[in-house]
Amino acid sequence: MSRYGKRADMVVHEEEPFNAETGLSALAEDVVTPTNAFYVRGHGAVPEIDPLTWRLHVHGLVERELVLSLGTLREALREREVTATLQCAGNRRAGLIAVRDIPGEAPWGPGATGTATWTGVALGDVLALAGPRGGHVGFKGADVSSEAKPAQPFGGSIPLEKACRPEVLLAWAMNGDPLPVVHGAPLRVVVPGYIGARSVKWLERIEVARSRAGATFSTSSTGCYRKMGSWARASGCRSGWSRSMLTCSHRRMATRSPQGQLRSGATRSPAGSDMSHVSTSRPTEARAGHKRSC
Repeated sequence: MSRYGKRADMVVHEEEPFNAETGLSALAEDVVTPTNAFYVRGHGAVPEIDPLTWRLHVHGLVERELVLSLGTLREALREREVTATLQCAGNRRAGLIAVRDIPGEAPWGPGATGTATWTGVALGDVLALAGPRGGHVGFKGADVSSEAKPAQPFGGSIPLEKACRPEVLLAWAMNGDPLPVVHGAPLRVVVPGYIGARSVKWLERIEVARSRAGATFSTSSTGCYRKMGSWARASGCRSGWSRSMLTCSHRRMATRSPQGQLRSGATRSPAGSDMSHVSTSRPTEARAGHKRSC
């Protein structure tokens, strides 16, 4: 094992911040990439965070600002599990550099990609509690990127309609074990279908804004806002106020039975293969006048 418990066959591009890609033999071992071989793309030093004092702040264009502990997230909201692939936008950059140099960029090979089973809560469920009023969701991590001038915390953003999809998680576990610190513990975002930079690690703040331009946590250090296939287009969701909390019911991810129960669905890639399996929530009795769209 090398730094952060990673296997010795990892291709390390940089020690600080730590950047390493998975060896091809590890990628071929199984559908799910072993955690100790999963690639790492860092923009700053790995932050030291005490999970007991850590809090998630949700603010911006919302009806209710939230301050949530890890314990509250785990106890108050339904736990979900998604198997999804993340990939750095720099994957296979070495092939481009072979044609023309790209100054200041690491020569990533084909190993800046990995598939893991992530466990946490749906981002849409958290947003439903806040009552979003904007169309874009920004994320801010605790790691400080020196690539930005001046240096600033790393961040990213996605449209609200994507944020409400059930496959988008706030994850505290990876492959059945607690999330390793190098992969964003105590909590990270997992956004299947988007470049890995949108899956912000060491999450501290979520800000709802009117548009992408208003999301102050959207950083330009990784530049492009890209979707990996038309299947990633979101359909939105609707929420109802239950006796205990707001919950999302996703129109495209489930169908109603005659009894009004929701059936499970699965997101699929353009080729039709399952990218992530998601069990949707059962509908709950809503109080009149308290419906919110998330």
